[in-house]
Amino acid sequence: QLQLVESGGGLVQPGGSLRLSCAASGTIFSINAMGWYRQAPGKQRELVAVITSGGATNYADSVKGRFTISRDNAKNTVYLQMNSLKPEDTAAYYCHADVFLTYVGRTNRYWGQGTQVTVSS
Repeated sequence: QLQLVESGGGLVQPGGSLRLSCAASGTIFSINAMGWYRQAPGKQRELVAVITSGGATNYADSVKGRFTISRDNAKNTVYLQMNSLKPEDTAAYYCHADVFLTYVGRTNRYWGQGTQVTVSS
């Protein structure tokens, strides 16, 4: 099993910054990709950013130039640095990890518990 524990959310002023962390623990053989989704009340879940095991990244257009995703493979941790935050960024942020299970030949997606980010003056 894999567990993902998130931290770093909170209340911040527009234009401010936050850094989210998501640490994986448990039996880990290979995490192929890690990333972040967010969901605001009444809105669809949105992929924010993803990073592969090799370090390739992708971002939603709405956060390009403001957010940076990174990972520390030694610590099995993924980060999301959020700068120039806007009220539209207010949402619950969920990290995920995609793990390839060799014994069943499929990839499972694991989810963190979520952390709330609120951007308001």
